[in-house]
Amino acid sequence: MATTKTHHNVKALVTVKHSDVGLIKNIVTGIFGNSNLVLELVGAQLHSNANSEKKTIKGKAHETEKKENDAEYEATFVVPADFGNVGAVLVENEHGSEIFLKNIVLDGFPDGPVHLSCQSWVQPKHDSPTKRVFFTNKMYLPSQTPSGLRKLRENELKELRGNGEGERKSSDRIYDYDVYNDLGDPDINSKLKRPVLGGNKQYPYPRRCRTGRKHSNTDPSYEKRDLNFYVPRDEAFADIKKIQFNATTVSSGVKTVLESLDTIFTDIDLGFDSFEDIDTLFKDGFQLPTSLDSNNLNLLQKVIPRFLKAANDSQKVLRFDTPEALKRDKFFWLSDEEFARETLAGANPYSIQLVKEWPIRSKLDSQIYGPPESAITREVIESQIIGYTTLEEAIREKKMFMLDYHDLYIPYVSKVRELENTTLYGSRTLFFLTKQGTLKPLVIELTRPIIGDKPQWKQIFTPASDSTNLWLWRLAKAHVLAHDTGYHELISHWLRTHCVVEPFVIATNRQLSIMHPIYKLLHPHLRYTLEINALGREILINAYGVIEDSFFTKKYSMELSAVAYDKLWQFDLQGLPNDLIYRGMAVEDPNAQHGVKLAIEDYPFANDGLLIWDAIKQWVTEYVNHHYPSPSIIESDQELQAWWTEIRTKGHGDKSEEPWWPKLKTQKDLIDIITTIAWVASAHHSATNFAQYAYGGYFPNRPTVARNKMPTEDPTKEEWEKFINKPEQTLLECLPSQIQATLVMTILNLLSYHSPDEEYLGELIEPSWAENPTIKVAFERFNGRLKEIEGIIDTRNADSNLKNRNGAGIMPYELMKPFSGPGVTGKGVPYSISI
Repeated sequence: MATTKTHHNVKALVTVKHSDVGLIKNIVTGIFGNSNLVLELVGAQLHSNANSEKKTIKGKAHETEKKENDAEYEATFVVPADFGNVGAVLVENEHGSEIFLKNIVLDGFPDGPVHLSCQSWVQPKHDSPTKRVFFTNKMYLPSQTPSGLRKLRENELKELRGNGEGERKSSDRIYDYDVYNDLGDPDINSKLKRPVLGGNKQYPYPRRCRTGRKHSNTDPSYEKRDLNFYVPRDEAFADIKKIQFNATTVSSGVKTVLESLDTIFTDIDLGFDSFEDIDTLFKDGFQLPTSLDSNNLNLLQKVIPRFLKAANDSQKVLRFDTPEALKRDKFFWLSDEEFARETLAGANPYSIQLVKEWPIRSKLDSQIYGPPESAITREVIESQIIGYTTLEEAIREKKMFMLDYHDLYIPYVSKVRELENTTLYGSRTLFFLTKQGTLKPLVIELTRPIIGDKPQWKQIFTPASDSTNLWLWRLAKAHVLAHDTGYHELISHWLRTHCVVEPFVIATNRQLSIMHPIYKLLHPHLRYTLEINALGREILINAYGVIEDSFFTKKYSMELSAVAYDKLWQFDLQGLPNDLIYRGMAVEDPNAQHGVKLAIEDYPFANDGLLIWDAIKQWVTEYVNHHYPSPSIIESDQELQAWWTEIRTKGHGDKSEEPWWPKLKTQKDLIDIITTIAWVASAHHSATNFAQYAYGGYFPNRPTVARNKMPTEDPTKEEWEKFINKPEQTLLECLPSQIQATLVMTILNLLSYHSPDEEYLGELIEPSWAENPTIKVAFERFNGRLKEIEGIIDTRNADSNLKNRNGAGIMPYELMKPFSGPGVTGKGVPYSISI
């Protein structure tokens, strides 16, 4: 006669990761072996008869094995047969310090092992008396949540939201919003005061993660800048990432680089004497000063080891790797063709736009800034557009394109010119699409608005064969390149990826349970972003940070990005197809491969980007339709609706009333929203980040500042004679100073570097997806498509007919190749903004 089993003997296997500040510390102090993890099994369902919670089943997990990187713990439980499915495990950490809990496997149930992917820091019990809850890998919409887990689900989200009070500790897990009121430091010096960005009509801005630090003594609207650039504990870099890019180390390291360069360069405004001197950065390097003590030298070795070369036993040399573009063609930066090509396949492919109307006119107030008409004439254009009779014909056939940095910059020209060692114009650069599919630069217009009693000044410059105009063209190009580099760093890169995604990270953790399918879908796209942004606030975008020291916008840098957010940013235009259509670089075409027809067929960023966009959208479509078979489920999903509402009304609250925000009612709405967020966090960021050193490491190609005005703008006799006699020196003096150039080169190399623990788009499957057969198959299809895309991109780069990505000395376009190894590779699309 068969007997009914009354209980199950269940074993829990717990994997804990070693950490410099966690387990290793415990081993050293001898605490490790004497402490345990206390686990409690939580039933997925309430008691069916009393509708009450089932009593948890408690057990202590003891360490059983130490491995190279992990430690294994085991606990045993006697689980009644009528307990039902385990839905969660509560964990208490009895160690003396935090631990990183990787996963838990419960073995002994008749239906097979139960898996919990934890991937989270657990604080010691004496510091955090609240038990941590970890749910099994199953995904549930709120309405589908098993009865025994609903209260835990709600309480976990409340825990993550916090109460909006108090200063955050590094061990906290709280996600909340604040304005950018910590970029300046008026308590140290009034010159370090900067506008508060966000929460006001003058400078609207996305929100950052709240730290709760004390406010300034000088001005209570500012937060004190101390060492606590808080991010929730699970957002911090993992150890392997810290080794490559540790927040504290890099912060100190950049300061040490500055101190070292200050010693090397007695004059911080000193430029390079010749282009040969620039070449020594990659050949001979700079001998670091003997006054640099061993501690600082060790710090430099940690931060920029690939820059430090041994000269002999007692000396160190700061020497830079030769950027890839310079390796391929020493004179690439002088080429007009390369100048144009990089608008389509360089570090900033987001600014080029179609010329749709003529004449070109400013939309700014002519009473303040001067006449709105452009100085670019029909005659200048028509003399250069071979094969076209009229300018109108060229515009009608979509042959005219433009970089337009006029109206955005003109209001800042007067302010910037009051600062030392920088200048500014409004600029427009026109290009013509040739029969070869490449762009030909036609004309650059530089404009100085009315300043005081000085009238508006504007002048056009064209490629020329005579020496004087050739050098003026090169100088005008240097100004435009500085404009483009500043726009790229502050807007295309920082604002449109790092900055706008931060509220998505915060809202996702505040409003979507870790069990929510959309949380699981978004989570890989949010990794490390809060940490890298906090590091940015610490050393890059702060007052007197790297950007202010080295870019033409100086102290107005972040203010300008807020103006761009106000005037230019719309969520519905951030997806690639809509962005291309908005800039006139594509039109909708249902018969085209990606639903759009490009204005320039050989536009490497757009061509490859559309492959990635479609792959992401297909994956998201299958995922969303599986979990939401009808629109009514989307509309009734309280977590999802709260998430989207909070993004609009809090995270991007300064734009909450804009009519362009998508509604969230149908599967298509959700697919479009998620695809856009995923694209921005992955491919958009990759397109604007990982080519920075390749193209900007040789700074004459992408100068961050043009320090002097054009020699034709109200020149003195001495200025003009100097230009005529030494035009090369005039250009060198316009380019960044030695200390600016070397600091930016250091930062660009760090930013272009893939960490060994990088997670690439579609590479590794989320554990919860692997447990769902439908989602597993969809993900495998996504992964397979990305591998196909790698091959397609290789084929395109080998096609000699595609002149914008193939040719003598030309860098192939690989930024949209999904996968990469570590290092400065110029390829690889990580899931998230992690650098």
